[in-house]
Amino acid sequence: MNLRAIWTIYRFEMARTFRTLVQSIVSPVLSTALYFVVFGAAIGSRISEVEGVNYGAFIVPGLIMMSLLTQSLSNASIGIYFPRFIGTIYEILSAPVSPLEIVIGYVGAAATKAIVIGLIILATAFLFVPIHIQHPLWMAGFLVLTAVSFSLFGFIIGIWADGFERLQIVPLLVVTPLAFLGGTFYSIKMLPPVWQTITLFNPVVYLISGFRWSFFGTSDVDIGISLGATLVVLALGLAVIYRIFQTGYRLKT
Repeated sequence: MNLRAIWTIYRFEMARTFRTLVQSIVSPVLSTALYFVVFGAAIGSRISEVEGVNYGAFIVPGLIMMSLLTQSLSNASIGIYFPRFIGTIYEILSAPVSPLEIVIGYVGAAATKAIVIGLIILATAFLFVPIHIQHPLWMAGFLVLTAVSFSLFGFIIGIWADGFERLQIVPLLVVTPLAFLGGTFYSIKMLPPVWQTITLFNPVVYLISGFRWSFFGTSDVDIGISLGATLVVLALGLAVIYRIFQTGYRLKT
């Protein structure tokens, strides 16, 4: 394992974050804080509790998870797309660096950025509502697993995209709607039975449900199923990336 190569890629990507600090960290944190203020004030005034949890606190895990998903995808896709766009990816591919080391460097940096943003949002939430995390280790585990899983998919999007427009298609038209429909601001148990069944086909439901369980000990889906679904997403991302490097898809042309 070439640790120097991994560290070089990782450090370069993290340095790019600090060069665009407002866009990379401040902007998503402020956007999520606005979600929290608007939804917590507007809906929270009408819904005092959900499953025994204050509504303002109830939406915190969903907001963190929604930001984590979008930021993981965005950071990883942009991180690998720009080397492809300017041609420096060929220098990396021709260097004595394995595909695994390349993926660890780019995905690790993207996941780190997303986790930092998630933790900042969590710290900000403490300013608005009292929150007690019942299972902090599970919370950290879901945070890391989700960030890595969706950073892998962001890496895939960055290789698949042939223009800046395509970089935004999946986060805006797929992930964000799934996050809104996945129980970010409500419990799926509040839906009619038919819609509860339909919602279970949304993979984001399992991520948010498991993450919310780590906070409050309650969830829409069994914690074991949530963890299993998260691991399936992680395995699927690894399998697709393995196939990309095996075939050289959009990397060797």
